[in-house]
Amino acid sequence: MTVLVEADRISFTLGAVPLVDDVSLHVEVGEFVAVVGPNGAGKSTLLRLLAGDLDPTRGSVSIVGEPVHKTSLRQLARRRSFLSQHPSPDVPFTVREVVTMGRYPYRDDPEIAPEADAAAVDAALAATDVAYLSDRVVATLSGGEEQRVSLARILAQETPVMLLDEPTTALDIAHQELVMRSLRAAAERGAAVVCVVHDLNLAAVFADRVVLMRDGAAAVAGSPRTVYTEAVLSDVYDHPLRVIDHPFRDGPLVLPVDG
Repeated sequence: MTVLVEADRISFTLGAVPLVDDVSLHVEVGEFVAVVGPNGAGKSTLLRLLAGDLDPTRGSVSIVGEPVHKTSLRQLARRRSFLSQHPSPDVPFTVREVVTMGRYPYRDDPEIAPEADAAAVDAALAATDVAYLSDRVVATLSGGEEQRVSLARILAQETPVMLLDEPTTALDIAHQELVMRSLRAAAERGAAVVCVVHDLNLAAVFADRVVLMRDGAAAVAGSPRTVYTEAVLSDVYDHPLRVIDHPFRDGPLVLPVDG
């Protein structure tokens, strides 16, 4: 399989503090990787390194076979989309205008017809259940609606690599499922998806692989069934956790236990 994301022993140190420590990660075509771990484990910093938003102190990152630091911003925007934790400031743009910004990397490309741009925007609005908000100004939306608009912009960008930091934050249960299904569908269409997720059970249902972070390092990585053991999770999260078979989904279910 083709590797679309390749991080080779990357580290990032701020002052004397290592925020990411010697992490390697390879994500192939059609693979959905969830990055999980407690607060302060280095998940967001890892994602910013993969996106090229930060330069590693040591190691290297390549997206679609090209080193991130040697890729122009426009080319990088065609190869990877990046949803940060706080993606949408209060801006005087409508929902459709913000989602259309996802098509900016393809502006003036003679091989892409305006109809293709419009179709990508329409599909993204529908996939995130925000089409009915198209004419609303983003600053007037709820936090959950705004989060879905930001995801729609990422989907409209149609990149082979998708990097998302906590895309289900502020969403109700139905829309958490909607967002994760949208990302799963993107992976099934061939995208490499790397997603920071706090909900271990959402990650277990939708991800092919899980990377469990602790203190800036990848404590363990593998399938959800491999990573989700009571001993490992309880140790990393510093709280007793129970892992059982999900009663109606294929995968493990993580439950907290009274300490």
